[in-house]
Amino acid sequence: MSALRPDHPALQDAIADAISTATRGAGRVNILIAGKTGVGKSTLINAVFRGELARTGSGKPVTQSTQEFTKPGHPLTIIDTRGLEVGDYERSRKQLADLILERSASDDQEKHLHVAWLCIQDSSHRVEDAEIELCDMLANAGIPVVVVLTKARKNSPFVEEARKLLPRAKQVVAVRALPEWIEELDAELPPMGLDKLIEVTAEHIPEAQQRAYANALSTRNKKALEVKKKRAEIEVNVAAGLAASAAAAPIPFSDAFALVPIQVGMIAKIGITFGMELDTTAITTLVTSTLGASAATLIGRSVVSGLLKFIPGAGSAVGGTIAATTAGAITKLLGNAYVAVLYDFCLKNPGKDIDIAMIAQALKQRVKF
Repeated sequence: MSALRPDHPALQDAIADAISTATRGAGRVNILIAGKTGVGKSTLINAVFRGELARTGSGKPVTQSTQEFTKPGHPLTIIDTRGLEVGDYERSRKQLADLILERSASDDQEKHLHVAWLCIQDSSHRVEDAEIELCDMLANAGIPVVVVLTKARKNSPFVEEARKLLPRAKQVVAVRALPEWIEELDAELPPMGLDKLIEVTAEHIPEAQQRAYANALSTRNKKALEVKKKRAEIEVNVAAGLAASAAAAPIPFSDAFALVPIQVGMIAKIGITFGMELDTTAITTLVTSTLGASAATLIGRSVVSGLLKFIPGAGSAVGGTIAATTAGAITKLLGNAYVAVLYDFCLKNPGKDIDIAMIAQALKQRVKF
């Protein structure tokens, strides 16, 4: 098997394919949000998800009582259901029932409604018959329902009452999306409950949509970062296993053709998980900046030598072949280092876009290649 140069067209094609596959494979998560006018749905959306989805102008009308919010490069669709007020409810209920049926009948899971948030203002201290009926309708369709008590105060007594009145809901979460000044307390109450909402929602998102959900979350929330980190670590473990299998051949370092798309794909998937826009050009820039200007490949001797010194007993492999355990260990080392760098960046820069140059430099410092 002849050696492949890093700039070999076949290798470059493999790298491009790996990035494209990672981008296409991010999936799409669809969340239905229902509630009366004024309960704070838009505020809640923008507090949990990146991209200011509910502030991009009017959404795309789906029916007279629903709007769809999404953005290019963003793997999240919010379907905002309005008209729960008594005067509009019957029409809204019928339109929503038709929408649920249409989505559920699709063979494409990315068109399904994956979870629903039923928003009720905490201070109302009441659950309307329309809200109970809507919860039951969603549950009957197999859509997990999370009841969100908006503009809530800590230890709200309404939580238990809502649980009793809405037994089909998976969970009831009391949330305050923004700080709120309370005159009678002469104090500002901080946001609360967002971490719980993010965690509960993640529990009910299908596996195929988990990376899309992680991508969509805003890094302003600590729980969102934990969700991203957990999903990214899964991507690392999968890639390490694939690398070990590919290297079982064994594969000479200079011909590690099978390993390149695995490692490139891993870097792309981790970047997407942490919130990179689903844009092939942006992901390509991320990969090439992270893995170096030399064709974004880990097959260079200096890179491999730098990584191998972290793996006990692997040094003798330089210049020879990559054993399965060594290939897996190299991939896992790189992946874990990359996750740590992205996590640290997001922790220090909540809500900000990923700085590719800064991430690439921090990763090179961490693994010394």
